[in-house]
Amino acid sequence: MSRLLIVHHTPSPATAELLAEVRRGASDPEITGVEVVARAALAATASDLLACDGVLLGTPANIGYMSGALKHFFDQVFYVCGDDTKDLPYGLWVHGGSDTTGAVKAVTTIAGGMGWTPAAAPVTITGAPDAAARQACWELGATVAAGLMES
Repeated sequence: MSRLLIVHHTPSPATAELLAEVRRGASDPEITGVEVVARAALAATASDLLACDGVLLGTPANIGYMSGALKHFFDQVFYVCGDDTKDLPYGLWVHGGSDTTGAVKAVTTIAGGMGWTPAAAPVTITGAPDAAARQACWELGATVAAGLMES
């Protein structure tokens, strides 16, 4: 069985709502053979990352950057995991009040430095999540999880 790790920082109702959609998509009944494990960014460890076959990252955009919690996760795993997670498929969703550009760039730069492979385009949401934002997060979760299904 494959394992999908969701690492998230969801301090607001909006980010929690988006996480719920990502989880719902990743856990769709049509996706089989994939265990979905979610960890708060401040609780996720290198062991969690080394035990997964794919990762989904979720963060608010804070002052033009990813959350400190997600940055802390990267700080904890970057050198520990090194080449052991090379080619790991990943997905990203970012929620911001008005702009997500800096946060997306920061996360994709670090993920690239770790040798990870994007499994889907980043999902960016500004303002209050609407039906389209919720659907995009559901699709992100489903896409990354489906990519881990064993053939």
